[in-house]
Amino acid sequence: MKKRITYTIITIMLLTVEVLIALFIHDDFVRPYIGDVLVVMVLYTFIRIFVPEKIRMLPSFILCFAVLVEVMQYFRIVEVLGLQDNRFLSVLIGSVFDIKDIICYAVGCILIVIGQMVYKMSRKSPKNRENSDDTEENLIVKILSTEYDKKDK
Repeated sequence: MKKRITYTIITIMLLTVEVLIALFIHDDFVRPYIGDVLVVMVLYTFIRIFVPEKIRMLPSFILCFAVLVEVMQYFRIVEVLGLQDNRFLSVLIGSVFDIKDIICYAVGCILIVIGQMVYKMSRKSPKNRENSDDTEENLIVKILSTEYDKKDK
């Protein structure tokens, strides 16, 4: 439950940043690039609300989905579906294919993986292992007791 709340808060924060970028930033860097990096992070955290257990390949699945949407833009899916007059759906789906968008999606997914690795490493730090059975002292005792057991046989 705690993970779900954490992912909900992160999703809301990222989505708020995305909306603020869309409404108020009209430049040539933040809106097109940072927005695309963040959108895959929003998808990731949103999915993790409902599936809090780690899915190892989830960043890859999200990248494949983002690339699929981008390829559909190449084939003008908004026009094919007759949605060009619906501003919201046109913006949501996108209407212009750009290979740089795919690169941004990949960067976002790489950042997710790096974030997962950093989190995993922080959970394994000696500070967090003090109460576990795998502290250095316990491992040394286990090794020594195994050595003594071997000598007795």
